[in-house]
Amino acid sequence: MDAFYTAKSFSGKTKSGKVKIKNEGELAGQLRADGFVLTSFKELESEDGQAIKIKFLDRFSSIPVVERMMFAKNLSVMISSGLPLPRALQNITAQSANKKFIGIIQSVSEDIQTGTSFADSLAKFPGIFNELFINMIRVGEISGNLEEVLNILSMQLEKDHELLKKIKGALVYPGVILVAMGLVGIVMMVYVVPQITGVFKDLNATLPASTQFIIDTSSAMRDYWYIFLAFITGIVFGIKFLLTTDAGKKMLAIILTNIPVVKNIVIKVNCARFARIYSSLLKSGVSVVESLRIISKTLTNFYYKKAFIRAVSDVQKGINLSKIIKEEKKIFPILVSQMIEVGEETGKTEAVLGKLAEFYEEEIDQITKNLSSIIEPVLMLLIGSVVGFFAISILKPMYSVLENIK
Repeated sequence: MDAFYTAKSFSGKTKSGKVKIKNEGELAGQLRADGFVLTSFKELESEDGQAIKIKFLDRFSSIPVVERMMFAKNLSVMISSGLPLPRALQNITAQSANKKFIGIIQSVSEDIQTGTSFADSLAKFPGIFNELFINMIRVGEISGNLEEVLNILSMQLEKDHELLKKIKGALVYPGVILVAMGLVGIVMMVYVVPQITGVFKDLNATLPASTQFIIDTSSAMRDYWYIFLAFITGIVFGIKFLLTTDAGKKMLAIILTNIPVVKNIVIKVNCARFARIYSSLLKSGVSVVESLRIISKTLTNFYYKKAFIRAVSDVQKGINLSKIIKEEKKIFPILVSQMIEVGEETGKTEAVLGKLAEFYEEEIDQITKNLSSIIEPVLMLLIGSVVGFFAISILKPMYSVLENIK
């Protein structure tokens, strides 16, 4: 059977996790052999959550990170003040302005009142509460420190939100420029080029291949605009679908980790998220193996997922995480393995990882501030190349015509 447990060592260290076990006695014996005493035990009906009924649309529900962050923070304050969980959830529904989220919290509150655990109630909405959130809540429920776990979760979500906001903010400028350039290009091809084409036809000029290409493309865009629209829509949805497959995720990871400036950002973002999440999980009392398994499902980059899936297996064999990380030189700077090694030697891994996360978050902050100055020259070259190609293609035949007239 599958079970979730928490245990304490004689020195006071806490660990927890999900295990496959025949019975509670066998688990207690295994933990005793490792120097731990079983403090709580909860049998799970299914490892993959099949026993929990999840509605089809709830799998794709989405709520802003800020809403989830405030939910965890407010709930932590209310529970620490002595309010029972159902009452605290009802109070939160009165504070939230998001009708969709209010309905979800009310559903969770009703489930808890019928005897369902808080973690299992949240697990019905996988599109909103990921495995990291649910597992930390489960640990908090079993160990009795739910308010502390919720506080850690709110800080984790806040750091994630700040990280993503910085990256998105840095991409706004190039995004606006590219969209504007695309719109100007469409206007030129649909309205300006046809007028110039008429001049060339009247003069019966022999056109260069580049000019003929622009004219043919312009005619096609005007006459068969619906095919172009369908083509662009197909490309957008095709890329989105491709990125949901393993092959697409691997392809994206290969591209991102081979572009000089982008590679640096990708590595630092993933290292910051890994350090922050791992630190949060360890603080909450989740075992090393379970923490790595959760991280492998939380990080989206193909190479990092693959590295942590392998780490789960290797750590179970007794290999130190620092040694595993050290072998992944392509995606982990040497600093990461060195810091983890220090944490393993001193027994302060969670504190060391917190410092490491802060270090990389500051590095990302500096990179994103300077990103516009890095992107500007690339954009100028791109715009200059397009304008140059267009100008040469249009002006070259005009000069040829004028020379023939002379």
